[in-house]
Amino acid sequence: MPRRPIEGHLRVWETVHVKKTVIAVVGPTAAGKSDLGVALAQALNGEVVNADSMQLYRGMDIGTAKLSSCERQGVPHHLLDIWDVTEAASVAEYQRLARAEIDRLHAEGRPPVLVGGSGLYVRAAIDALDFPGTDPDVRARLETELDSHGSGPLHARLAAVDPEAARAILPSNGRRIVRALEVVEITGRPFTANLPDAQPKGAVYDTVQIGVDVPRPELDERIALRVDRMWEAGLVGEVRALEAVGLRDGRTASRALGYQQVLAALAGEYGEAEARAETVRATKRFARRQDSWFRRDQRVHWLTARGRELTEQALGLLEDAVTA
Repeated sequence: MPRRPIEGHLRVWETVHVKKTVIAVVGPTAAGKSDLGVALAQALNGEVVNADSMQLYRGMDIGTAKLSSCERQGVPHHLLDIWDVTEAASVAEYQRLARAEIDRLHAEGRPPVLVGGSGLYVRAAIDALDFPGTDPDVRARLETELDSHGSGPLHARLAAVDPEAARAILPSNGRRIVRALEVVEITGRPFTANLPDAQPKGAVYDTVQIGVDVPRPELDERIALRVDRMWEAGLVGEVRALEAVGLRDGRTASRALGYQQVLAALAGEYGEAEARAETVRATKRFARRQDSWFRRDQRVHWLTARGRELTEQALGLLEDAVTA
């Protein structure tokens, strides 16, 4: 039997249930998405589905600001801690898993609350996007070239076969260069032809996207404070423990914000203070990219309130959207 919502939100819950709506809470890192997701799930007796690509990894807790069991306040959270740090991220696999969770929650009468700042993962869950498969032999050959010769020659090759992709991918981003070349080789089409913006939009679910809008100066302050708290909570120790189980070899997890910088410090590339400062700088840059990504999607409703007022605004927006 479906659980009942908090009194006062019955109409919203009933309409969300009947329409099989997905609620997506999006925006840049440190904006407050996780707390809002929990509050909405509590009010509507829903459950949270993670859409943060790095929170999918087991053991990456402090550096990804993963909510503790206490902070989840009894709300079930799904798609956390499902991959080892040695596994490469797969948007296609995430899409399969996320839709399975969403469909299960709809069948049980529980509103799915998709929460995260990984824009492509959100789009993969709710929109009709197709992702090219992978070829282990092609991937292994390209990764061997990357290890042997670095990313420069591979980036030059990408520029020859897909100039637009080469302009969009930094020459130092070996993982993305390898993926782009793999897609070109196995599909015979430019990598850019497979990107979300190159594909027709089409929603798989009736979704209400709520963006948490925080002014840039305030967001920068939040990011700096978050990084300070991560260090105080033991991020360096967490990275040391994960290094022992293969983090340094994980092509995706090792590049996560904070983890990449601590690994560099542990390798003696620079000091811990510099690693901390670089984590702040890199996170601020990343937050700007996240904000730009979500701003391009006109379906996102941006809210600027804080705390309880933010939750009430979001519930009001949901009621207006699903009962229109």
